[in-house]
Amino acid sequence: VQLQASGGGFQQSGGSLTLSCAISGFYRDYHAIGWFRQVPGKEREGVSCIGMSGRSTYYADSVKGRFTISRDNAKNTVYLQMNSLKLEDTAVYYCAADQRARYSGSYYCANGMFFWGQGTQVTVSS
Repeated sequence: VQLQASGGGFQQSGGSLTLSCAISGFYRDYHAIGWFRQVPGKEREGVSCIGMSGRSTYYADSVKGRFTISRDNAKNTVYLQMNSLKLEDTAVYYCAADQRARYSGSYYCANGMFFWGQGTQVTVSS
């Protein structure tokens, strides 16, 4: 499974960005998928993850109500819509996938996934 993230960039506080993650290889729409982020010197944070064959969606408290994860199965693409951006959203964002489907979204966001894409930088300025 290969993942290619895009859509990062610069945005002012309060603005919006949409990240995309194109998935290729052996991927099925019931596999787990998620977005993570990391700031240098800090631990990786699970931002939003979908597990349990799509029945379990998790959002970190820090993004709940502002970010939305979605996927277009026909395009094998996963999105992260980020609204009301804050300075603390600045990070490198990674998409990830896992062919195990049995765990909850919160489990994957806490423990990570098997396949990872390269990161895309999101910088929020005041």
